[in-house]
Amino acid sequence: MEIIKKPIDSLIPYAKNARVHDEAQIAQIAGSIKEFGFNNPVLIDKDNGIIAGHGRVMAARKLGLTEVPTILLDHLNETQRKAYILADNRIAINSTWDNEMLSLELMDIKDDVSLAMLGFNVDELDALLKEISSTELPNLPDGDKQPFQQKTFTLHDEQFNIVDDAITKARTNPIIDTGLNDNSNGNALTLICEQWLNANS
Repeated sequence: MEIIKKPIDSLIPYAKNARVHDEAQIAQIAGSIKEFGFNNPVLIDKDNGIIAGHGRVMAARKLGLTEVPTILLDHLNETQRKAYILADNRIAINSTWDNEMLSLELMDIKDDVSLAMLGFNVDELDALLKEISSTELPNLPDGDKQPFQQKTFTLHDEQFNIVDDAITKARTNPIIDTGLNDNSNGNALTLICEQWLNANS
């Protein structure tokens, strides 16, 4: 299938789309696109009607994008098109998680990406991260296993961008870039807080 970039303004939302996207979810999708790129093309019909990808298009608008990648599905008749819209939205949520494997994956990436952009709520993240025992936490430089603390915040888009930019810049600080451990985001945030406390003490 050929991927073709189309202007967002040329795409027509399906008026009877039964899937609802609230602002919180749109913000999550936008955060994912910003972090990872637009990796899931919008599916459209021959008249540029959106078959799948309404949330991604709304997120793209939020990010100020003017075009998005699309794939034309011109082999579906009208009934199939309507059925596929429902199936695409429903089948994806019918799967389940291997919580142990999921917890391990979250622990592995939590210091390098914002877990908030993954779509899990605060309570879900807390529960999943608590499933990891202390023996599975990363090694510190001396080889001893020590407990970690997980602190999760809920931020507006502007707040998220400020915090994300600050942590990214702090990570380039020579104090952080020592290669001693994998907690680079935590170290960067600690440095920012220490500098603020020193300036306001």
